[in-house]
Amino acid sequence: MKATIFFDMDGTIADLYGVPNWLDYLMSGDAYPYEAARPLVQLNVLARYLNRLQKAGYKIGIISWLAKCDNDDYHVQVTAAKVNWLHKHLPSVHFDEIHIVAYGTAKESFAHTTADILFDDEQPNREHWTGRAFNVDSILETLKTL
Repeated sequence: MKATIFFDMDGTIADLYGVPNWLDYLMSGDAYPYEAARPLVQLNVLARYLNRLQKAGYKIGIISWLAKCDNDDYHVQVTAAKVNWLHKHLPSVHFDEIHIVAYGTAKESFAHTTADILFDDEQPNREHWTGRAFNVDSILETLKTL
């Protein structure tokens, strides 16, 4: 079996921070920005690459943090919004793993091997990753080379 390719969502494939007043929504417990976020990559190309890589033996996963708050009901709403976003924008992709976890959870704890790959906009997540980690500006180019 080949590596698992993991993606962060917010700021990596979904433009949460581009939604007007995103932080105000989050502070008021409204999951709207997670639903309204526009894609940050060409999703038709991303889906094509991911489907090709799965056929070649790679697994595809998501590791995404919840909002910084201590509200279980809101976490349920955010989790649903993120999963719905994936189904809406990448309907042809079957994700082998989807981890929507508490803010600050160590993403490297989800790595299976040192061959696993992470795409994440946050440098500390990339630095702590136990496999290969890439910034968001190289997603399609990197996938094309696998």
